[in-house]
Amino acid sequence: MLQQEFPPEVDWFTDLKVRVDRGDRGIQADYRGDQIDIPTQKPRKSQKNPNPPLSDEQRAANTAVSRVRIFIEHAIGGMQRYNILVPTFRNRIEHFEDDVIGVCAGLWNLVLSY
Repeated sequence: MLQQEFPPEVDWFTDLKVRVDRGDRGIQADYRGDQIDIPTQKPRKSQKNPNPPLSDEQRAANTAVSRVRIFIEHAIGGMQRYNILVPTFRNRIEHFEDDVIGVCAGLWNLVLSY
């Protein structure tokens, strides 16, 4: 879905800081950008190393990324409180979904300001 919305041929993320979760590991191979933050995944278990640890630097980097991402996750969850975003969005007006997301984001920001 990301490649459909943002084709890799265009330099979308060269000037932006992008934070993704571990599910988007292929983003560095597909897109050019120096500021793509992906948490470090714990190595797989093996017979030689049954409990592979992460280094302290890797843990600190993962913590820093997750501290920023938690605000984004809470904002998305807060916008989904308005039930227009949760079920399948069936509209017939072109580009209306952008307006709906903008209204939900504005309402969520209004709730945060009180």
